[in-house]
Amino acid sequence: MYMAKVTFRDDLCKGCGLCVYACPKKILELDKSRLNDKGYHPAVCTNPDSCIGCTFCAVQCPDSVITVER
Repeated sequence: MYMAKVTFRDDLCKGCGLCVYACPKKILELDKSRLNDKGYHPAVCTNPDSCIGCTFCAVQCPDSVITVER
């Protein structure tokens, strides 16, 4: 089995949460402990080892801040 890697451009994330709802593994969430430079809570992957590389999060992101590598 391959390992997928999901990364976020935290500086561009608007914290809309669409990626959180799109993730079938429920491993994404908005980081309520910090704000990015624009004043939003950016999305983070809480369990990267569970990422299956489906790219649903990246497809849903309206600002293209998510990259999924397989």
